[in-house]
Amino acid sequence: MLEVCLLGCGGTKPLPDRWLTSLLAKFNGKMILIDCGEGTQITLQMLGWGMKSIEAICFTHYHADHVVGLPGLLLSIGNAGRTEPLLIIGPPGLKAVVQGLTVIAPKLPFPLHLIELSPHEPDTLKVADVVLHVLPVLHTVPCLSYGIEIKRGRKFDPEKARTLDIPVSLWKRLQNGEEISVEDRLLTPDMVLGPPRRGIKVCYCTDTRPIEELVGFIENADLFICEGMYGEEEKLPNAEEHKHMLFSEAASLASRGGVKELWLTHYSPSLADPENYLGAATTIFPNTKLGEDRMTTSLHFE
Repeated sequence: MLEVCLLGCGGTKPLPDRWLTSLLAKFNGKMILIDCGEGTQITLQMLGWGMKSIEAICFTHYHADHVVGLPGLLLSIGNAGRTEPLLIIGPPGLKAVVQGLTVIAPKLPFPLHLIELSPHEPDTLKVADVVLHVLPVLHTVPCLSYGIEIKRGRKFDPEKARTLDIPVSLWKRLQNGEEISVEDRLLTPDMVLGPPRRGIKVCYCTDTRPIEELVGFIENADLFICEGMYGEEEKLPNAEEHKHMLFSEAASLASRGGVKELWLTHYSPSLADPENYLGAATTIFPNTKLGEDRMTTSLHFE
């Protein structure tokens, strides 16, 4: 089971009733946080999942509404008793940003490991038991979108193993993907495993124009969390100038990508009543929901 929480749904600045956009994903007791704007640790504490077990913090880009909550969060994680290294991932400039922000958090009880990713090429990383896919997108500064994928192992077929006279003592090793040489035989996992099975996929995209590469990146996602900076169609010139999206553009991506569900987020502070514009998205992609602070779901293998 993958648990997902949209910690906040605002863009630019936190409001009294709207925290800044950030995503928290939890699998097998470990968590990944994407973006950490001002006040992120407050809504995180309101959620109640804790923070000590955050394995990685991923930044989409380095505008203030996505990063300035980092030093306070790091200090709170340290106060929670963490001593294990913490991974921080982001586009180029990560080292300078983290060094600057941690001037006010100079003595952490755990080391920080930094990974800077290309602003031009897709990438894939493994974080704990999660596969993290990364896609550069189109904003006013280098910016990344993230995909969280939980792989599902192929089902072991004991009948195949018995038919092939494979000793029971070797079954687990084959199920775990190991090739085994026994006398004159090479035993491979394909001999005893069923067809590939669908895993779980969540994609998070904010601060970008809708680019063609996003369609393939989000393909068949169980959940697509995408910015809807503006609900009004007449705000298209603003979206184009500042490299953001309309509700309708996010919905079009969701429809073309064949995702199961779309959550809109990263609303402009001027968008006081996003519910008034939901129809602009649902007419294109019916299974669209308006993101809310600490909106949570649990995703299971089929």
